[in-house]
Amino acid sequence: MAAEKRVLILHAPGTNRDGDLAAAFQLAGGKPEIIPLSELAKLDRLGDDFGLLALPGGFSYGDALGAGQLWAIELQTRFSEVVKQFVESGRPVVGICNGFQALVKADLLPGNGHRATLTYNQSAKFECRWVTLTLNQNNPSGWLKGIERIVCPVAHGEGRFLLEDNLTLSDSQIALKYSYSDGSSADMVYPENPNGSPSGIAGITNPAGNILGLMPHPEDHIMFYQNPSWTRNKNEKGKYLGLSLFKNGLAMI
Repeated sequence: MAAEKRVLILHAPGTNRDGDLAAAFQLAGGKPEIIPLSELAKLDRLGDDFGLLALPGGFSYGDALGAGQLWAIELQTRFSEVVKQFVESGRPVVGICNGFQALVKADLLPGNGHRATLTYNQSAKFECRWVTLTLNQNNPSGWLKGIERIVCPVAHGEGRFLLEDNLTLSDSQIALKYSYSDGSSADMVYPENPNGSPSGIAGITNPAGNILGLMPHPEDHIMFYQNPSWTRNKNEKGKYLGLSLFKNGLAMI
């Protein structure tokens, strides 16, 4: 398994970033396989076959009852044992956008008994724009190793991360923050922070660091020409790609 770096990409009805995520892991050196939830039920064990679990973005179940909510219910009930086995083994897990929403609403993030949600953007509209992410150097997760910044798009209507009872997330669990293009903190400034998440939080990890969830889409900036500004800013060509994130995830297998 370690030699092949097999990646299980879960497909729920309505997810639409499966192919983008598979391309990112393949370019990073992995062997991704997109498996629908209906097929997952036929697998006896995940740990023996796959080294990494990934939940892509999109609109699972049409975001009925809230973004990622029905997918989360599936993870908590029908597939609870198979997901628990994978997570508790310490293998890397990533959820992006709708996948992040599902992990949070399934109580797999943030962990430590805390509950959180991803709710409507403060702008009260769907945000689709490019953002700059600065990685938190105080988070020791292997997902973030050696990365300074990532530039990539966001595309969501419910991305504002909130902890229950206005609690504050431990700094060591904050993975990425929205920032200005030079990497300085944007905190609550719109549109650099597109959804109004307190402290500019764009992504978090669980306390163990093997589960990463984030709203932006690093899988959509794995080659320099995907950035619409590369012809105007050629000195930035190839910088701040999201590919390093996926290489790091594979290195954790």
